[in-house]
Amino acid sequence: MLTRTEEQKISLTLEEFLDWYPDGYEGRFELHDGVITKVQPTGTHEQVAGFLASKLSVYIDRQNLPFFIPRQGLVKAIDSPKSAYIPDVMVLDTNALDHEPLWKQRSTITQGTSIKLVIEVVSTNWQDDYLLKLGEYEKLGIAEYWIVDYLGLGGRRYIGDPKQPTISIYDWVDGEYRVTLFRGQDRLRSPTFPELNLTVEHIVQVGT
Repeated sequence: MLTRTEEQKISLTLEEFLDWYPDGYEGRFELHDGVITKVQPTGTHEQVAGFLASKLSVYIDRQNLPFFIPRQGLVKAIDSPKSAYIPDVMVLDTNALDHEPLWKQRSTITQGTSIKLVIEVVSTNWQDDYLLKLGEYEKLGIAEYWIVDYLGLGGRRYIGDPKQPTISIYDWVDGEYRVTLFRGQDRLRSPTFPELNLTVEHIVQVGT
């Protein structure tokens, strides 16, 4: 998740938020419990997210998979009509979108099964990714979730002590997430993209 720069203290429903959402490139916004939150990435954050999106796009193309990565797309919280999030990278199943009631008009996903992978790149508000987003994505049943902590900012209970750059890959097993941590020269092991050839060190170098 990105660094918060602005919050609008007006409680909105998701429908009201989508009606309000500006067209074009005026910014990126999420809805947190009815509150509009503007998020603004750092340059290195965008480098890491863009690098991962490009690697995944090449993989998808080479394997001829029915997936794609939207430039922007919201994920609706399953238990709340007042929360929706914009992942840093999201891989969608093209074949599942016919069953998404808000996709064509609102670029919004409501069902976790439509998402093959979601990635959040950690910034200073790391609690959003390790607490808020992790819980929401697990409840939605999203098959795979990466937390890319390329600066080692997260809590010690998540990335260990001493802190170091860590990528946490959560995969959906028997109705809950199972996590595997990767550090240093570890090669990422993705259930959805098993032949992806990326190490933590490679990703860290992009953002430093």
